[in-house]
Amino acid sequence: MMGWVLIIVMAVLVFAGLWRFGRFDKVALQFLGAALLVAFAGYAWQGSPGLEGKPVPPPMREKLPETAFAEVRGGMLGEFDTAARWLTIADSYHRRGDTLNAAGVISSALREHPNNPDLWVGLGNALVIHADGLMTPSAELAFQRAAAIAPDHPGPKFFYGLALAQGGKFDEAEAIWRGILATAPPDVSWRPMIEERLMMLDQARAMGMVR
Repeated sequence: MMGWVLIIVMAVLVFAGLWRFGRFDKVALQFLGAALLVAFAGYAWQGSPGLEGKPVPPPMREKLPETAFAEVRGGMLGEFDTAARWLTIADSYHRRGDTLNAAGVISSALREHPNNPDLWVGLGNALVIHADGLMTPSAELAFQRAAAIAPDHPGPKFFYGLALAQGGKFDEAEAIWRGILATAPPDVSWRPMIEERLMMLDQARAMGMVR
């Protein structure tokens, strides 16, 4: 009903304004009236004048499970430092399905801490997830930046391999992980984490799940 009221009010104002200031003769005003009637008919046919106005809610995002990065990063990266706090916030966005803002949170953190390798690793992972598993140039650059800042730390290489594996590049991931183990001490705490993933990859190949 409100739609009809607004249309009629606008039509009256337009008609009155043209009659007052437009200096139209009687015939022209008759044509104008006919045009307005046609407009009313079109609105009644195509529109929904009887419905109340109602804002359209934003589309619901699909909730996502925890990422592999979030599940295992505590064993490879810090858990209670500055980067961990920012990455935890990014995780909350990811779980809500907002992968764009998950990456945006980490980008904001990097403006304050540009030399933090854990944040660069997190950004690379977030960009891969936002691209549905695709290793984009920007994601690869983020992993490379992390490795350049901390060349002796296994984290950037390990999570780069993890992102590759999530995108189906299992051979490349395996080569990276085996390279890490080749130079890792036998009793280092994170060694079983990599060995477990290599074992899972071997089992998947044996079952024909991956090539």
